[in-house]
Amino acid sequence: MDSLRHLAAHLGLDLIAICLLTFAIYYPRHRRRDLVPAYLALNVALFTIVAALTEVGGRGGTALGFGLFGVLSIIRLRSDAVQHEEVAYYFTTLVLGLICGLPHLRFALAAALSAVLLLVVYAADHPRLFARARRAVITLDTVHTNPTALRADLARRMGEPLHWTVMEIDFVRDLMVVDVRYREPVASVSPHIHPHTSPTVAPGHVDVPRPAAPALDTA
Repeated sequence: MDSLRHLAAHLGLDLIAICLLTFAIYYPRHRRRDLVPAYLALNVALFTIVAALTEVGGRGGTALGFGLFGVLSIIRLRSDAVQHEEVAYYFTTLVLGLICGLPHLRFALAAALSAVLLLVVYAADHPRLFARARRAVITLDTVHTNPTALRADLARRMGEPLHWTVMEIDFVRDLMVVDVRYREPVASVSPHIHPHTSPTVAPGHVDVPRPAAPALDTA
């Protein structure tokens, strides 16, 4: 009975941790709904497998453990749409499931390790950390053989270039592909107010022009 309560406490800790990671950190920042069930299912499934392997113990648990790591080793993230920071969320999801799924690990230690993981992800992926740093793969309509000219062209188009790598040069079509890391320029105008936007008129309000004042006869 005590082992069942201990397992239920670890399961509750795991669910709280993965919900904080998914719904409080990841989704508000990246807005990818398709990865939310992937994170939740992967975490809970891994927790279930680890808990089952621990319960089996010496009755084939070692063989099942090697089989688990063999299955996980062939999983590859092939989609180009998955960004590097989202891969970090995948690994955090895996580690949370492993930590919380170990029933022999003290609950306080499991909670502390889970909190450390969540704090690290929260800080490392915070929008204010290197907020102006950007990365883009761009195709230029000219070939620059001079690095100074290339830097000036990138600065004019993108912002201050921090580092770039020339990926492709096509002298026939006069094109070059550049992977550039740059610092986005500070906007001089607030993004919520466009300088050329006309004033908003309230619904039902009609702006009636006032009659011009009569001219004064100075003769």
